[in-house]
Amino acid sequence: MDRLFFETKIAADDAGAIRGIAWKFGAPDRIGDVIEPGAFKGAVLPLPMLFGHDMGDPVGSWEAATEKADGLHVEGKLLVNDVARAREVFALVKAGAVKGLSIGFITKKAAALPGGGRSIKALELFEVSLVTVPMHPGARVTSAKSAVDALRLAAAINRATTALTGG
Repeated sequence: MDRLFFETKIAADDAGAIRGIAWKFGAPDRIGDVIEPGAFKGAVLPLPMLFGHDMGDPVGSWEAATEKADGLHVEGKLLVNDVARAREVFALVKAGAVKGLSIGFITKKAAALPGGGRSIKALELFEVSLVTVPMHPGARVTSAKSAVDALRLAAAINRATTALTGG
């Protein structure tokens, strides 16, 4: 089993919905591996959402995995209403302590790159983990919002509108 770690941006709401970029195309990870566009074709959903690649620590599931021009984007849900550990991980994500994503896969087709690393053309993706230190500098959680943040934003907009309209 291969494991690659990526820094990611994660987005989540109070219901546990979460989004991120699990692999960034066009740049190698910290050990020199590059996954080529098309390699994620055939990913079987849903995928387990683990914490730190620990198969005994599932915290949710990824319901969508989409290759876009810049990389593999994932969307899923932390099981915050059903799993205590998911609530803990969600708190860490919202606080910014956990902002990385990392993929677990089996390489199906790869070629060595000059200077080290591999060009991976086909793989079997079997999990995406939330991690503190990702292997790929471009993999990150892209959204970690909460209802509280949305309410604060709405209040700020209302205050600004009142100030601008004099009312």
